[in-house]
Amino acid sequence: MNYQQHAQSSNAQRKKSKTLGGLFDLENKEARIQELDELMTFPDFWDDAQNAQKTINELNGLKAIVDQYNTLVDDQENLEMTVELLKEEPDEDLHADLESSLKEHQTALANFELQMLLSEEHDKNNAILELHPGAGGTESQDWGSMLLRMYQRWADKRGFKVETLDYLPGDEAGIKSVTLLIKGHNAYGYLKAEKGVHRLVRISPFDSSGRRHTSFVSVDVMPEFNEEIEIDIRTEDLKIDTYRASGAGGQHINTTDSAVRITHLPTNTVVTCQTERSQIKNREHAMKMLKSKLYQLRIEEQEAELAAIRGEQKEIGWGSQIRSYVFHPYSMVKDHRTNEESGNVHAVIDGELDNFIHAYLRSKIQ
Repeated sequence: MNYQQHAQSSNAQRKKSKTLGGLFDLENKEARIQELDELMTFPDFWDDAQNAQKTINELNGLKAIVDQYNTLVDDQENLEMTVELLKEEPDEDLHADLESSLKEHQTALANFELQMLLSEEHDKNNAILELHPGAGGTESQDWGSMLLRMYQRWADKRGFKVETLDYLPGDEAGIKSVTLLIKGHNAYGYLKAEKGVHRLVRISPFDSSGRRHTSFVSVDVMPEFNEEIEIDIRTEDLKIDTYRASGAGGQHINTTDSAVRITHLPTNTVVTCQTERSQIKNREHAMKMLKSKLYQLRIEEQEAELAAIRGEQKEIGWGSQIRSYVFHPYSMVKDHRTNEESGNVHAVIDGELDNFIHAYLRSKIQ
């Protein structure tokens, strides 16, 4: 048996036991680590560099989780020992250290719980994030640029890499649309919480009368796929256009028609990419994006069918915003799905999104 055959057999067995053990199954994870270690010993392991890298990434991710779990167990035991010592002999300094260590332990536990919530099939994938301002001209386009900065700041804080796949600047300020590729372990798992309409209420800097304005931006998020899913895309169903790339402040500006726009005619799905100077590479990126969008569309259609069977009615539109960011007449960010709130709207706009993401992920298992 070679590496490919062993990997296929191992993956089939893993899918059968995928739901066992709840959010965290130490025994199952340790067994998977052993399987992956064994796969890496096969002589033909590096024959397929892409699959080899996926194996290494999965192994590193699992090892990090198990190490984190073992560290939490050790910390818990140390805290319990400290409590017992304080019972026998009270000590103010030791008590203060205990309180500080307990807070750190609780934070680590919360982060670990969040990581365990990211257990759906594509959570570990990179994320493709699109921003589309609604009606409102410069005001909504400026709101789009604020959200763009927010997600870039959030990604930077997590150590994720951000690539701009497509950028269409606004007429006077802001953006008309942006597509980002956010690379990092569990990027999609986190950012799927951001999918929906985001509402801004503020005194507009573009209104000389100083009136309050309400603006909307639609955020779309989908996992990036390479070859792990099968989507049948016929050549005759595609309309491919090329154009000259452009970008914010002149970046990506090109003297050749390297940017690519692909339209999937049966679904009227449109993707664009201008991140590379090579038209061929932009086309490859665009095809990956199209595959991701069509897969997401398939999932949404299945969910809609299930909702219809259950008798649910889910309105998708500008009136169904998932989160509101209010600068005036008071300062607050509120997620309407979870009721999570923050009074520090500037911190949220500066990338402090974790509380909202955590609340959304926890709400999905309640």
